[in-house]
Amino acid sequence: MDSQQKQKWKHKIHEVIYEADTPSGKLFDIILLVLIIFSIILVMLESIASIDEEYHQLLYIGEWVVTILFSIEYILRIISVKKPLKYVFSFFGIVDFLSTIPMYLSFVFVGSQALVTLRALRLLRVFRILKLARYLGASNHLKASLIASRVKIMVFLFAVMITSVIFGTIMYLVEGEANGFDNIPKSIYWCVVTLTTVGFGDIAPQTALGQLITTFIMILGYGIIAVPTGIVSAEYIRSGKQSDDKKKSLESNNYDQENDPTQHVTIHLNSQHCSNCHVSNHRDNADFCYNCGNQLHH
Repeated sequence: MDSQQKQKWKHKIHEVIYEADTPSGKLFDIILLVLIIFSIILVMLESIASIDEEYHQLLYIGEWVVTILFSIEYILRIISVKKPLKYVFSFFGIVDFLSTIPMYLSFVFVGSQALVTLRALRLLRVFRILKLARYLGASNHLKASLIASRVKIMVFLFAVMITSVIFGTIMYLVEGEANGFDNIPKSIYWCVVTLTTVGFGDIAPQTALGQLITTFIMILGYGIIAVPTGIVSAEYIRSGKQSDDKKKSLESNNYDQENDPTQHVTIHLNSQHCSNCHVSNHRDNADFCYNCGNQLHH
């Protein structure tokens, strides 16, 4: 097989596996999603003792068939791109690997095949199939908000940890072992449970002073819950505003100069993946990748 033929079939594989805008690519993704759901159902059924006892061999064979198919798919994804390591260490590359390896690990670690439920993460590809990529902007805003808020949230969590240690120690001194507060770590655990308003009820203060402190901690818990919500919400609103400003700026610069200068150009994006850098959402009429300049059509 010469170099040109090799590149041709690699491009064909890439088109089928990575692109959801072509008929073959869409069919491949639909089959893939069906297999993922089927695999998850198999694992769930296997966890039910009565079903596993009666159909264990059938479920086991079915899971191996799916695992082999996913292994082939994983290998094809690697060989059909120009930079395999870029895919291997990408989000979906790691998910694909983690969803394939558990069955092989079951030879070494008993019960590890249950980890194939990680394949549920691969269902995120449904956004490409249904062309819902435009709605991913909301998730990007949330991600940006969390990243922008990370320092404030870390300071907040550190303050909560200090508060839990202090009040946990106080409750240990006030209640003592006689009332279930056997040691400081257990008292800190109780404080965290109370502060987060979960309240398992496995440990409860018995003294009047302990109950007074508990009341203060529970009230404090409601205030603490509101803090990270406000931090992230503020950043989310700011991120959304910045995104809207960029969008308006982009639209104001996109005019159809040949036909009507007063009309905006409508930009249509597709799910085509660049075989070099793996970015998607290119324009329908794009010949080259907007990120790395690689030729999209061969």
